Amino acid sequence: MPAPTATTDLTAAPLRPPLLVILSAWLIPGSGHFLLGRRGRAAIIFAAVLISFVLGLLMHGPFFAPGGNGDVLTRLIQWGGFIGDVASGLLYLVASFFGYNPPDQPGHAADYGSKFLVGAGLLNVLAIVDAYEIATSQKD
Repeated sequence: MPAPTATTDLTAAPLRPPLLVILSAWLIPGSGHFLLGRRGRAAIIFAAVLISFVLGLLMHGPFFAPGGNGDVLTRLIQWGGFIGDVASGLLYLVASFFGYNPPDQPGHAADYGSKFLVGAGLLNVLAIVDAYEIATSQKD
């Protein structure tokens, strides 16, 4: 029986279909790692994204709206913030569905809140990429 080579190890079938891992990791932060058997990492990701998102909500941070009528830089910032918000998955969808729309208030708290909301989504994007790399055997 021939000894396994490095090429056979790299072409091994992934643990889960990558599309399922990506979709579940986007919808529920940490669930991609949970599907892959990385329970500790899944719990840490879920807690970090959830805490960041809830802190953003408690600070009355507004969601970014797509589009905009300003110059190119303003539109890029608005679209980037919107993508960061949507990357939180079900957290964003549920908050939007239930009509989360904080009043427009001057001050630092709302500004920091919007950064927490976008940061939660961007952290989830990193977790999605990590889960994808694990699912496709690019990473241990």
